[in-house]
Amino acid sequence: MSTLPHSLLRSLQAVFPGDALILGQEETLTFGKDASRKFAQPLAVVRPESTEHCSELLRLAQEWRMPIYARGRATNVVGGCVPTTPGIVVSTARMARILDIDGDDFVAVCQPGVVTGDLQEAAKAKGLLYAPDPASAQFSSIAGNIAMNAGGLRAVKYGCTRDWVLGVEAVMPGGTVLRLGSRCHKDVAGLDLARLFVGSEGTLGLITEATLKLLPLPESQATLLAVFPSDDQALAAMRDVFRAGILPTAMEFMSGDVLWALGRLGAVPWPEGSKAALLISIDGSHEALKHDLERVRRAVEPNAPSLLEQASTPQEEDALWSHRRQVNQAVFVYGPDKSSDDIAVPRGRVGETVKRISEIARKLDVKIITYGHLGDGNIHVNYVFDAADKGESNRIKDAKTQVLELTLSLGGTITGEHGVGLSKMGWIARKVGPDALAAMHAVKAALDPLGIMNPGKGY
Repeated sequence: MSTLPHSLLRSLQAVFPGDALILGQEETLTFGKDASRKFAQPLAVVRPESTEHCSELLRLAQEWRMPIYARGRATNVVGGCVPTTPGIVVSTARMARILDIDGDDFVAVCQPGVVTGDLQEAAKAKGLLYAPDPASAQFSSIAGNIAMNAGGLRAVKYGCTRDWVLGVEAVMPGGTVLRLGSRCHKDVAGLDLARLFVGSEGTLGLITEATLKLLPLPESQATLLAVFPSDDQALAAMRDVFRAGILPTAMEFMSGDVLWALGRLGAVPWPEGSKAALLISIDGSHEALKHDLERVRRAVEPNAPSLLEQASTPQEEDALWSHRRQVNQAVFVYGPDKSSDDIAVPRGRVGETVKRISEIARKLDVKIITYGHLGDGNIHVNYVFDAADKGESNRIKDAKTQVLELTLSLGGTITGEHGVGLSKMGWIARKVGPDALAAMHAVKAALDPLGIMNPGKGY
C-alpha cells in the first residue's frame, strides 16, 4: 500500500483536523527515522491530543488493518519506531502534560509525551525523586522509556523504568481503553498487565497515560572520579566497592580509548595515557554520605588510582559527568561511522567480557570502544569504522557477531536497555529460545490479533 485508502483518509481528517494530520511526503519524512538512522516513509502522521483520539485511531486502524507506529522523541537506537511496513506514525508530542505529582502517595501521573528530564525536575521541585535517568533524559519521552524499558546511569541502585511503573492507560487495537495497575505501590490483583507494556516496544497498544513511583529526594549526593593505569585496576576497584558494602547510585566505566577521545574534545582532568576510569556516584543523608564516601575511597585507593577527584556540589558533579555525557560524540575521532551494541553480562563476568572484546578487536584489526554502566554489567560496545571501506565494514560485521556470541556464552543478554527493535531481530531467538519466543508471539496474537502494532519489531 503506497497511499491511504480514500475512505480511511476522510475518517482520519475528521478525527485529526488541521495540522494534527500530516500527509505530504516531505512533511512526513522526519517521522520515518529514529536515532538508529534507519528510515522508512510513513503513509501519514497523526498528532493526537487525548486518549479519545487514540481510541478512534486504533478503531479505524483495526478496521482497515493499518499498521500503527507509536513515536515519542525517536531517541531509540535500534529502529524501534521506523515504519518498515507502510502505515501511520503516531506522534505523542501533543500529549505532554504532567497531570499529577503527589507527595503523599509518592506518585506522578503523566501523558506519554512528557520529557523525562521535565518530570525529574518537576518532582525535584517538590522534594521528590523520579529515579530512572537514561542518557537521553533531557529529550526522551516517558512512554518511549516505558516501551524500551530504559535504564540509565542510576540503574545500579534504582533499577530500570520497569521498577517505577505502577500503572498505565493503554489503547488497544480496536479502540478499547485499558486502565492497568493503580496508584498503589503494592498491587497483585491479577496478572501484571501494566508491566507487560514495559519493554513491549510498542507492539501491544498505545500508552496514553503512565502512573509512576516517586521517592523522597535524597538529601545529598557526591561523585568520585577514579582514573587508573590499567583496566584491571579499574575493574578490581569496582569489585572492591561492592565488597565494601556500598551500593552506588551510579558506577560508570570509561576505557582508555574513551579517555583519549574525550581529551581531543577539550580539557580533561586525567593524565595523558590513562587507561581506564570509574565515575562513582552515591546519595543519601548528609551524615551517611560522608561515611559512605570515605568507605568508597578506602575501597578504591588500594588499586593505585593515578587520579582521585571528588565532587560534592551540583556544579562540581556536572563538570565530572559532562565528560561521560560526551562519549557518544567523542568516539567519532576514531572514524566517520559507528555501530553500537548494549550488551549486559552477569556482574562478575564484566572484566572477562571487556578483555575478550579487546581480543576480538585486535584479532580482526578493528576499533571497538567499551564503556558504560559497569555497576550493573551493562556494557556499551561501539564499533567505529569507515563505511566506505568495504573490507573494514565486513570485519566490523564479524566483530559484532563475535561480541554477541561471546555475550551469550557468558550468560549475558544481547541488549541491556536499548531494546531489540529492528537491529537485533536476528538474535532474539538465540537469546530466549524457541519456546519462549513462541510464548511472546502468543501474547502478541492475543492482544493484537491482526498484527497492526509496530509490526516486525522486537520479537
